[in-house]
Amino acid sequence: MAWEDRTPFDAIYAQFGIPESEVIKLMRREMKPSSFRMWRARVQGRSTKHTALRGFKVGRNRSDQQRHITLNKMSKRK
Repeated sequence: MAWEDRTPFDAIYAQFGIPESEVIKLMRREMKPSSFRMWRARVQGRSTKHTALRGFKVGRNRSDQQRHITLNKMSKRK
């Protein structure tokens, strides 16, 4: 979730209870140094990663091709 640009840190905290500072430490520990630097440069100050900076309150866009998830099980294709 942290790698994905449109998922805010608040959503990560709500789902996993990990604050932004801990997510950054985790990413630093698990990624190659060059990958971490690229991710950090991309995320820093990005309005989509910080809920307070977002210009919209609606959730993220979703592709029509994305499967629906119900009760933690993937629904069958039609």
